[in-house]
Amino acid sequence: MTAPYEWNSMPHTLDVKCSRCEQRAYFEFAEIVRIKEKKDIQFFKDSDQFEYLLCQDSCGHKWHGALFFLGLHGRTVNTIRELPDGYVPSDWAHSQYLYRSSNLDVGSIDCDRCGIRQLHQLKWPQDAYYQIEYKGQILWAFHRETANELKEYILSKDRDRTKFQWQSFLLHVPTIFLKQNAREEIVKKLEKLLR
Repeated sequence: MTAPYEWNSMPHTLDVKCSRCEQRAYFEFAEIVRIKEKKDIQFFKDSDQFEYLLCQDSCGHKWHGALFFLGLHGRTVNTIRELPDGYVPSDWAHSQYLYRSSNLDVGSIDCDRCGIRQLHQLKWPQDAYYQIEYKGQILWAFHRETANELKEYILSKDRDRTKFQWQSFLLHVPTIFLKQNAREEIVKKLEKLLR
């Protein structure tokens, strides 16, 4: 894709370039829960498991949120302990849908290669690990699965998106990458990244 992708239609996890070693790393968006009672704000501010965030909705109303970074806690909410009444760990679980539910661009990065594991402010698509350049345009994919589907989609003759799990992602592939004379070069570049 070349244009910025809609933030609300990004999956919960992405493959990104590690900020330290430039190899493929795992990025996971943080989940945020609205703090229900003013008395609970201090708990989340003092917690070593959560980050407190003062948020503002589209109407300008402020609200208090508790961020949880699954990638820093074993990629599970089962590590959450001792919550105030009215909260359960599953409140911070990713939704059952493929796409994330908030538009915050913060999460955690975890690299198996160099061992980095930290908070990360996402810059998309610059952070994308699966990205290639073709005629001054950037084509990117969220992660290995979408990169494979992108390659197969570009190779396909009929371009039937219904055959793919990530149909809405493929809908946004710019025409320049789908032209017959671009196929060979683009597929080679994608295959090199996928090795």
